[in-house]
Amino acid sequence: MKHVDDFRLKFGKKELVPIIIGGMGVDISTAELALEAARLGGIGHISDAMVPTVSDRRFKTHFVRDKLKLYKYNVANADKSAVQFDLGRLAEATRNHVGRTMEEKKGDGMIFVNCMEKLTMNAPRETLRVRLMSALDAGIDGITLSAGLHLGSFELIKDHPRFRDAKLGIIVSSLRALQLFLRKSARLNRLPDYVVVEGPLAGGHLGFGMDWIKYDLGMIVAEIHQYLQNEKLDIPLIPAGGIFTGSDAVSFLQNGAAAVQVATRFTVVKECGLPPQIQQEYFKASEDEIEVNTISPTGYPMRMLKSSPAIGSGIRPNCEALGYLLDGSGNCAYVTAYNREVSAHPNVKKISVMDKTCLCTHMRNFDCWTCGHYTYRLKDTTRRLTDGSYQILSAEHVFHDYQFSVDQKIALPA
Repeated sequence: MKHVDDFRLKFGKKELVPIIIGGMGVDISTAELALEAARLGGIGHISDAMVPTVSDRRFKTHFVRDKLKLYKYNVANADKSAVQFDLGRLAEATRNHVGRTMEEKKGDGMIFVNCMEKLTMNAPRETLRVRLMSALDAGIDGITLSAGLHLGSFELIKDHPRFRDAKLGIIVSSLRALQLFLRKSARLNRLPDYVVVEGPLAGGHLGFGMDWIKYDLGMIVAEIHQYLQNEKLDIPLIPAGGIFTGSDAVSFLQNGAAAVQVATRFTVVKECGLPPQIQQEYFKASEDEIEVNTISPTGYPMRMLKSSPAIGSGIRPNCEALGYLLDGSGNCAYVTAYNREVSAHPNVKKISVMDKTCLCTHMRNFDCWTCGHYTYRLKDTTRRLTDGSYQILSAEHVFHDYQFSVDQKIALPA
């Protein structure tokens, strides 16, 4: 019976264990988690979501504080168009996070950065270009383009000296999305080095509508695989979303996948950035405590625990300090929803906003408990302690369980 270690992900002459840990933001996929994946011979992601915030937390910089000080005069203003990021400081924050992670890398694996197009930051094109270019400057092994079609992203970095050297990939949830990307980037004569196909059971933002339940990862992967074969395009395919065991992974690898991307089981390891008390909430969750809702200002549906403090919260928008989801005109769906509720309830001190959430603040504070569909199975991957809590795992333990397990078995910790 085959296990994941019988397969290898090949990038030219380089061979890796075909396990990729997905890029969970904000700093949930920490540098420590990515470094473990690389040490063990696979690929780990860090995320560049809210990277100035991450730099402040990890390296004691003051990007968020200084930005708030600069724009504090605008806090009570509904118009957020004046709130801009300093591109030089954004580049510095990216180089801090990426560069210092790469300096610590050991082992034969690789480290990629997950880059979300939906982080529009009040200047979508300019801020995206800085984030991409700075990650390449800092020596990242690869960039995974996520949360958007990224039709212009290759164009933004085509003049970088590492444009054809670094591994560049794209996350899609349909064949049509991949075709659009390939068509747009064709004139640059630069194919993606890999394609992550994210299915409807993934955690966080989904590339589907609220009819997500009608879709199946296996069918989407098969359709894209057939298309690539027909077009004679040799691009590694990497399924993601709902791959909970090594046996799940093997079923994809035997059918032509080059690797698998996994994340949910790594939310409850000690190297993950989630605070321990929130990891316990993930362990305790039952299946009916997980929902897909539309409270994200990005417009994408998002899967999370129903008990997330972010749901229904009516906190004041924190755009002057954060503002990562402001579009090019300074608008955000949460700002609009918040102002609507304030106008409707002028004498209420603490309002509730049910249809949207302040994703920047709540992700920063770990109050938006995004999760994969199979989070309710996490309790079966560990041991319950005498105090009723669940044992936190190590990234190495979970990685090796994916790598060597067979027959849908899950190894419990010692």
